Amino acid sequence: MIFAVLLFFAELFVSLKVGTVIGFGWSVVWILSTMFLGALLLKFSPYALINNFQTFNFGRFDVRDVHNASMAYLLGAVLLILPGVLTDLLGAGLLLYTLYLHLFAKIRPNPKNQYHDPFTKGEEDVIDVEIIDEPDRRDPDRGGR
Repeated sequence: MIFAVLLFFAELFVSLKVGTVIGFGWSVVWILSTMFLGALLLKFSPYALINNFQTFNFGRFDVRDVHNASMAYLLGAVLLILPGVLTDLLGAGLLLYTLYLHLFAKIRPNPKNQYHDPFTKGEEDVIDVEIIDEPDRRDPDRGGR
């Protein structure tokens, strides 16, 4: 509850500061344009979520990446609809994170690669062991019991 009140006052303070710098008219244009963009993103959210699951089926994402991309997209769109500078910046950051997952997460190597080199298949199953032969301690020639 305290966090929500602090966020409200921080949002109000930053929005008023930005409003005084860019002017009232441009503040209204900013608020209306980000609200329209957020509503448009929510309208197309089913297609974005289907795209996330298709990238999961092709093996580019794991379940955690699909969850992160979907939640960041939806939360970013909702934050763009809310009026204010801080919420717009948070929403844009979440949408950039979604874009990052789609563009750069595929570069990451997949540890569960199902395609192996046929020449190294046998080397993956080899366990290298060295046996050290020690003489028996009860050997009478060596002074044992």
